[in-house]
Amino acid sequence: MHYALNLRTFFYSHYFYLGLRFAAGLVGVTVLTLHLTDMHTAMTVCIGALCTALMDMPSPLRHKFNEMSASVLLCSAVTLVISLCAPLHWLLMIMLVLVSFFACMMVVYGKKSMPLQLATLFIMTMSMEHSMTMRQSFVHTAWFTTGAVAYLAYAMAVSWVLRHRIKQQVLAEALFELAHYIDIKADFYDTRYNLNEQFNKLVRQQSVLADRQQASRDLILRAHLNAKDAIVVQTHVCMLDLYELVLSTHTDYAQLRLHLADSPVMKTLHDLAFKCARDIESVAYDVTRKKASYPEVTYDAELEAIETELAALQARIAAGKPEQEALAVLRAQRNKIRAIIKMIGELHQASQKAYATTPFWVDADMGPFLSQQKYELRMILSHLRLDSPIFRFSLRVAMAISVGLAVAAQLPYAAHSYWIVLTIVIILKPSFSMTKQRRSDRIIGTIIGCVITALVLHVVDSMAVILAVLVVATVATPTFIYLRYRYAAVAVSIMILLQMHLIAPGNNNLIMERLVDTFIGAAVATAFSFVLANWEYQSVPRLVREVLEVNLRYMQAAFDLLQGKCKDDFAYRIERKRLMDSLAALSSALVRMLDEPASKRRAVEDINLFIVQNYLLVAHVAALRAILRRHVVELPSEPVNAMLGVSHDQVVRILGHALDPHAAYVTTDTQQTAPETAPVPWSGWPLVQRRIRLLQADAVKIIGYSRAVLRNIA
Repeated sequence: MHYALNLRTFFYSHYFYLGLRFAAGLVGVTVLTLHLTDMHTAMTVCIGALCTALMDMPSPLRHKFNEMSASVLLCSAVTLVISLCAPLHWLLMIMLVLVSFFACMMVVYGKKSMPLQLATLFIMTMSMEHSMTMRQSFVHTAWFTTGAVAYLAYAMAVSWVLRHRIKQQVLAEALFELAHYIDIKADFYDTRYNLNEQFNKLVRQQSVLADRQQASRDLILRAHLNAKDAIVVQTHVCMLDLYELVLSTHTDYAQLRLHLADSPVMKTLHDLAFKCARDIESVAYDVTRKKASYPEVTYDAELEAIETELAALQARIAAGKPEQEALAVLRAQRNKIRAIIKMIGELHQASQKAYATTPFWVDADMGPFLSQQKYELRMILSHLRLDSPIFRFSLRVAMAISVGLAVAAQLPYAAHSYWIVLTIVIILKPSFSMTKQRRSDRIIGTIIGCVITALVLHVVDSMAVILAVLVVATVATPTFIYLRYRYAAVAVSIMILLQMHLIAPGNNNLIMERLVDTFIGAAVATAFSFVLANWEYQSVPRLVREVLEVNLRYMQAAFDLLQGKCKDDFAYRIERKRLMDSLAALSSALVRMLDEPASKRRAVEDINLFIVQNYLLVAHVAALRAILRRHVVELPSEPVNAMLGVSHDQVVRILGHALDPHAAYVTTDTQQTAPETAPVPWSGWPLVQRRIRLLQADAVKIIGYSRAVLRNIA
């Protein structure tokens, strides 16, 4: 379950705060306008505020102002244009198609532009039903802009007051997702779970975790000006260090299960991981409540049980039994888990201290870690070609809206064509997978919302109760729109139907007409989801190549760090982030592909193996780094660096083969592995050698899987 759907954490999440902020601003602006003008003007102002509120998301203040200002200007312009064209039906139809097309082209600017696209299309549909004179159009637009600007001012003021609180909430969300990630890792020790299925779950969660960590970076690392900000920065940095330690816990789980399947230590390892997840959740829980976090979980019993098992294994080895492999693996896991427990302790401490300054990256350029938003016209112009997925999506939406309008004109009842169009633009998304999910949520949510509204209007006579239901629905709509869209669809149906009942009571067919319009819009959107469709397999070759290119840079940065060529790990962190982002993009494409028709799924197993193998490569690097850190005092740096240098050349050469489709194929039999260096009297030497061998073997496998993906897709 998502943490924000748990009642224990829901009311402290940024999703609920967004709902409260949205409802308070919307109701406040509307009520204030009602005191000054009439209902019609108040509703115009309300819609202006609503369009701006769609852009009200957790963002750095400067970015939020730019994004919401863009919404005010663009939506006001669309309102004026559509209002002026409304008296001429043929011109209105042309403008609807053109506005739809260019609004969808804004998707080129990335995920953050999606609410702006929705706001533009929403106001387009809400403006198309009213025929006005030129003077009325300008007055209508002026009131709309007034509402939009009023909400902009309100949202910026509230966000400035709560700027530190929002950072805490977004950081807490990343911590909750990290805890869930460790829960999945814990099940690797449970023999009831299939290892391949667990890897698939882990990689999917990796994609979610990368997204939440990026949201945390964008808010926390852009501006940290005081002691309270320094606390969230330090907690954020500890979270990232902890995440790398969790990556390093990857081991040969098959060997662990083989040697220790009948030992209670497997359950002990599972329980330790489970406790670590709960410990991290306790930090997240306290962060959401603006409290310092203190450890409440103890690990002594489990750690003592592992030591007992290690002693038993050593005794069996002394008796001549071949238990060396099990002993080495268990001892390595013990060391890594101890490091994780220590880092969780530092995570607690980071939330307790008041720092004078941020103790990390004080003078560093945070740009490479942050999302970069460039809103340039040339980006749209560069996609005005038929092979562009965004151009095809824009054409698809424009054609679907044209058909939706044509169908609405033929209906026997007084159709609300704007509701059909709104349903189309809400359901029809750039990918088939997103469209499929949104269609299901929209239909089910609308049906439930209509039933609830009908019951409320049939049973309740009190205006106060109806208004209370309306306010709850208004809070719930933005709360769930990014959390569970189906719940948002229920809330928005209730909100709009109750508003229409209050404005124009007596229409007994209102709910049934809405249902029919929704089904028509869903049918049109479904039909056009196959028109000029962009199937996920078409983007996979580009995503695979991006992963390979970033992985090559990551390995170079990693070996520089391991060999002590860098004064800090800043460059390594940048490349690790980029690699995780590229893997998350490929993983998301694979998940979406699985929702597409069977005939459009290509190389699913090969893509999955490629993702897992790259993930393992990162895990081996993290394990190497953990080993070298753990033995830093007695580390024989010269022979270790020599071995790492040779290994670096080998891994770079292997990954270079993966990037060159014409290079000779490298296998585990033909690769030139790093020569075995004579052991030195250091306990960590065999561990380093083993990890390097695994790392090289995984690099070779990456070549095979990448070529299999490209071959099967072609």
